[in-house]
Amino acid sequence: MKTITILSGKGGVGKSSITASLSILLAKKYKIVAVDCDVDAPNLGLLFGIKKFKNIEKVSTNYKAFTNKKINKCKNIDLVNICAFHAISLKGKVPVINKLLCEGCGACKLLCPEGIELKKVKNAEVGETKTRYGFYIVSGQLKIGESGSGNVVEVVKERARKIAKKINADFIVVDSSAGIGCQVIASIRDSDYVVAIREPTPSALSDLKRVLKVVEHFKIPYGIVINKFDINKRFAKKIENFARKSEITIIGKLPYDKSFVEALVNLEPVVVYNKKFEKLFLDILNNVNYYLK
Repeated sequence: MKTITILSGKGGVGKSSITASLSILLAKKYKIVAVDCDVDAPNLGLLFGIKKFKNIEKVSTNYKAFTNKKINKCKNIDLVNICAFHAISLKGKVPVINKLLCEGCGACKLLCPEGIELKKVKNAEVGETKTRYGFYIVSGQLKIGESGSGNVVEVVKERARKIAKKINADFIVVDSSAGIGCQVIASIRDSDYVVAIREPTPSALSDLKRVLKVVEHFKIPYGIVINKFDINKRFAKKIENFARKSEITIIGKLPYDKSFVEALVNLEPVVVYNKKFEKLFLDILNNVNYYLK
């Protein structure tokens, strides 16, 4: 079983749309499980027309600080300034913790072990369902004001691995979040190949360089897909030159087309909405499979 992770560094470059189409085509020949690891704003399911997940599990991957009846003993301790997240204020002289700001680091408990407790909180939900295309998708959702996204991604991936093992899947296809933070690191880890999505803009190239450093840290092979390459052919050429000098393989180029937007509106992957894109995405998959052999 191989894991392919699709990431972008920069948001809004078409990562989830591309993940959806690659999943559709892979599922025609192999058993797969799709995974949405953007637990802050998961939307891969929408591209398959899914509005509700099943087998929802509330998970705890983080702690928060809570005051107890002995908090009055901490009135003379400067807890306000010890909190790096500005989650502690004073009500009179008594410390009060804002649960939306607390990250559960435990610094306040070190100073006031009698009056403060660290408790695990239900900070996310993880669910699964079967798409109308015949394969499973697993997704997680971090609750508003909660942290611990990297750990939630690990829970999501573990649920996906269990399903994949049960059905004897050939591939797990991971849709990572944007950026280079905890979610991305957790998404990349244990991957067999990474597909980095780029668009021909200066910010996208800058983010590409940053996110590829993360991939290289884990020593995972990767390739670049330039999305909407024809909206700025001059800058697309600049990305190609960067790839050539860095000895990075460009495994695909996708044109700008209104069909991508129309497919999103209709909650369909573009390869389902418009069959003319099948060959372009199959070429990408063939390039990926070449490196997975």
